[in-house]
Amino acid sequence: MGRTIVVGDIHGCFDELTDLLSSVSLRDDDRLIAVGDLITKGPRNREVLDLLMSDRRFSSVVGNHDRKIRQKLRGEPVRLNKDQRQVLKELGPDSQRYAAFLSSLPYTIDLGSHLIVHAGIRPGVDLDKQMASDMTEIRTMGADPLQRRGVPWYRVYRGPQTIVFGHWPAKQPRRAPYAIGLDTGCVYGGHLTAFVVETGELISVPARQKYAGKR
Repeated sequence: MGRTIVVGDIHGCFDELTDLLSSVSLRDDDRLIAVGDLITKGPRNREVLDLLMSDRRFSSVVGNHDRKIRQKLRGEPVRLNKDQRQVLKELGPDSQRYAAFLSSLPYTIDLGSHLIVHAGIRPGVDLDKQMASDMTEIRTMGADPLQRRGVPWYRVYRGPQTIVFGHWPAKQPRRAPYAIGLDTGCVYGGHLTAFVVETGELISVPARQKYAGKR
């Protein structure tokens, strides 16, 4: 049986993604799932999207940056930041082809024992009642879930599924009894990290360089 390999925030770091695929020795019967934020801030956004679109083994949930880009490509009145506007320029005349792919990305992928989501969920709220903004942007509990200061949502969450998420970069994977955070800041010069569901193994490769300044 193949493995299920979950990869943290890629952010256009295509070279590091290929390094990671080599490190995990991706096999034909493996499945690779990204936690979202496939694009923005890094240097090779088109290549990341092209790879996920062309390889049947690859899938992803939608991240907050992916969501903003797809909203803009749909014609919704959203304001993009500098990094997001740069991605639109990079996608160029093929933007509608990428728009179809981005529109296909779900908010969650349910593996039974594990649930993949970009940022997290609000504890105590049924999955079908979670807000899109929480699933793509939540960090802490309270009125403003985007805040970094406060009680992290994953410290409150009590299962039963283990949530595998990204969005909130840290030097090491974030761990809680029922949560694993895989954003280890590759685009900021950190690492790109993968989690093998069947074995619990964590595999990381270093960034080749720092592409963006950490907030």
